[in-house]
Amino acid sequence: MISQLIRRICILLVFPLLITIHVPAVLAQDGEDQMMKVVYHADFADPRRFSAMLTSIYNMATTYENDLADYDIRIVFVAHGIRFLTDDKLEGTPFVADSVLEERRENLRGRLKSLVSTKGIKLELCDITRTQIDRPKEVFYKSVKMVTSGVVRITELQRKGFAYLKIE
Repeated sequence: MISQLIRRICILLVFPLLITIHVPAVLAQDGEDQMMKVVYHADFADPRRFSAMLTSIYNMATTYENDLADYDIRIVFVAHGIRFLTDDKLEGTPFVADSVLEERRENLRGRLKSLVSTKGIKLELCDITRTQIDRPKEVFYKSVKMVTSGVVRITELQRKGFAYLKIE
C-alpha cells in the first residue's frame, strides 16, 4: 500500500515534468511546419490579371493573419511582369506600357506597395529581363529585389517548400 502511494506520488511529480520538457519541443516543431510559403509567378502584361493577382494575395495574407499563421508570400516577376514594378513607360522595349496599364497604374502601384508595407509581401525581379531592356535598378520600386534568374528563383523556392501559384 505504501509502495502504491509512493508510485502515485512519483507519477504525479514526474509526469508534469515530462509534459513540460516535451510539449514545447513539439509545439516549436509544429510552428516551423506551419509557415505558409507561396510564390506567385508574374510573367504577363495584362493589368486586369495583375489586379486579380493582387486581390488573391491580399485575401491569402489576410486569411493567414486571421488564422494566426505565419506566412512568406513572394511574387517573382519575369518578362512582361516587369511592367508592374516601375513607373517607367519602358518605351523602346517589348514591355512598353499601353494605355490600359497607364489608366490603372496608380491603383496597381498603390495596392502593390500596400501589400509590401502592410502584409510583408516580397517582390523579386528577374535580372535577366531587366538587363535585356537596359534599365538601371534605380528605375524600379525600392522594395524590389533583383534575382539572377526569375525561373531559377521560382525553382529554388519550390525546393524550399513554397507552393507555386500563377493567376490565369
